[in-house]
Amino acid sequence: MGDGNGRATCSNARRRSEGGGDGPRGLATPETDKVRKLQITLYRKAKAEPQYRFWSLYGEVLRKDVLEAAWKAVAENDGAPGVDGESIDTISKTAESRQQWLEALREELHTKSYRPSPVRRVLIPKRGGGERGLGIPTVKDRVVQAAVALVLMPIFEADFHDQSYGFRPKRGAHQAMEAIRAAVNTGRVEVLDADLTKYFDSIPHRELLRMVAQRVSDGSILALLRGWLRAPIVEEAKDGTKRIMPNKQGTPQGGVISPLLANLYLNPLDHQINEEYHKRHRMVRYADDFVVLSPVGQGGEVRAEIGQWLASKGLALNASKTRTVKVTEESITFLGFGLEVRRGQSGKSYPHIEVAGRSRQALREKLGGILNHRTRWRAIEEVVSEVNAAVRGWSGYFHYRNSARAFGKMQYWIDNRLRRWLWRKQGCRAGLYTHYTNTLLHAKHGVWRLPLTAAWTAQ
Repeated sequence: MGDGNGRATCSNARRRSEGGGDGPRGLATPETDKVRKLQITLYRKAKAEPQYRFWSLYGEVLRKDVLEAAWKAVAENDGAPGVDGESIDTISKTAESRQQWLEALREELHTKSYRPSPVRRVLIPKRGGGERGLGIPTVKDRVVQAAVALVLMPIFEADFHDQSYGFRPKRGAHQAMEAIRAAVNTGRVEVLDADLTKYFDSIPHRELLRMVAQRVSDGSILALLRGWLRAPIVEEAKDGTKRIMPNKQGTPQGGVISPLLANLYLNPLDHQINEEYHKRHRMVRYADDFVVLSPVGQGGEVRAEIGQWLASKGLALNASKTRTVKVTEESITFLGFGLEVRRGQSGKSYPHIEVAGRSRQALREKLGGILNHRTRWRAIEEVVSEVNAAVRGWSGYFHYRNSARAFGKMQYWIDNRLRRWLWRKQGCRAGLYTHYTNTLLHAKHGVWRLPLTAAWTAQ
């Protein structure tokens, strides 16, 4: 079969030479007790007094423990260097160099000599075709943005609607899908599957800052936000040329502060549809992706209402991608999950939720990039470790509700792909299934198994 280094050992093996041929995440709750205590204090004040405007927050950003927590969050997310070429690794070569860098940054903030740098933008292919821009601020800007986000997040969390799930503490895709499932079970089966036209690139700066100022009157904080929003964009073309463009609107995807600001801008719509609009509809939002579930025959009016609201805020629905469907007749895809109403063995209808076909294809493509002829020179343990990391991450996200059948099919595909990679790596001519059994793959090589039991509850 094969040893740990991938050398051919099967009897009919022919030896071969080795070789051949982003987005914006949210911030986790800090582990530092003092920073957490600060956030709890700010949240309770904001929750108790909805009209209160916080006027002294800049000093909290300068706190050493806040900057340390911000650095940790940015370092864990890693990411590419910005326009200055400075990376996480160059800053944190030693604990002393990291500490000196943070002290210098703190001094810049204290003397107010800190200025945001231009944002490096790269174009990333989209699955449906075309490209989207990803903004990459410098590490310094990311750390300061993270510090400001740590302070502002609890204030705005007190105002955010419960049906908003993206980039918020202790919330995620599973809770969003559970909210959709609950709405379908109450008869809201007419679904507006909405798509916003370039949302992050379209947010008007003046209106966004006005919304921030409704809660924050600290001029230094507002100046930082204004500087990040207006920072020029340096776009890199494939031929290596660069062009500098002014940023007149939008909050670049890739900035640490962007998810918080994006949630803030759509928060009034969450409240209007879920609370003010007769409570007949249920809007479930994850960042700029959202669906609105309505009783049959009432989806048209809510679409018109949303269209008017978006137009008043400088935004628009993507007409070609926005549609209204009945999930009793047609499935929808949201956050990578497919949802449709099916009839169970008991004869009762239920919302069936499982990983969508294109999400399965995305994993197949990712693993195809790991298990191909160009990687046969690598050690088996190294490749299996990379495969396991990809499969674990995918599984952790999609192991929800009716996942068992789809996971079983994916496990079959993963095992076959890996055994063929091993078979060809070790130059075998026969015995594909006898030499590389499932037992060998999982017991000896440690290939991780997908959970094949149903995940019935939200996680």
